[in-house]
Amino acid sequence: MVGELLKARPELLDKILSNGHEIAFHTMRHTRLDSTSYNKELFEREIKEFQKLTSHKSKGFRAPSFSLCHNTSWAIDVLYENNYIYDSSIVPAKTRLYGVPGAEHSPYRISNLSIEHDDKDGRIIEFPLLTTRILGKSIPAAGGFYLRTLPMWMIERAILDVNNKGKPAAFYIHSWEIAPEFMPKISLPLIDNFITYYNLTYAFRRMDYLLKKFKFSSFDNFIRYNNPN
Repeated sequence: MVGELLKARPELLDKILSNGHEIAFHTMRHTRLDSTSYNKELFEREIKEFQKLTSHKSKGFRAPSFSLCHNTSWAIDVLYENNYIYDSSIVPAKTRLYGVPGAEHSPYRISNLSIEHDDKDGRIIEFPLLTTRILGKSIPAAGGFYLRTLPMWMIERAILDVNNKGKPAAFYIHSWEIAPEFMPKISLPLIDNFITYYNLTYAFRRMDYLLKKFKFSSFDNFIRYNNPN
């Protein structure tokens, strides 16, 4: 969750937890880690503020726009120093906005020195996002724009390929994709407009289908009852 929303609506924390979900950090204002105005010190201040807002219940992190990369790997140390357990910011495919194409496709121990491969000394568990392959190229298949764009059979196959290896498929959906009637239509550059609004009315029914076809769990529950390595 973005911290400023929780700050404005603190009752959301109880609603999230009472419905069996977990709370996780998404920065205070949805700022990409690689933004010129952002740095390690600001991230540290924000994570401590978020911990106060959540009574230290947050143990996981996802970087806005999956902006964890080699230049922002300092975030891993900050997460560990603040008693975080897992991260899910790595997309093992390259897009115009994000991606670490050489990264592992299954959960592994991540560190500041190794964001792509398992580090035996790593203290944070990384849950990389689901990908699939088209014409020999790895592309994201974990949700969002890709949930709204890829054929459902392709997403199903990607999930099954991972699950058949005994591994979890990390998936996501934005809240505004579930309730597009509350999503304001704002003016965006052509490509951003396409990514944000394309097939928006299909997202709910597609996610509903996947939830009925596959068994989903929270990261916290998975870590508690499985050995992610």
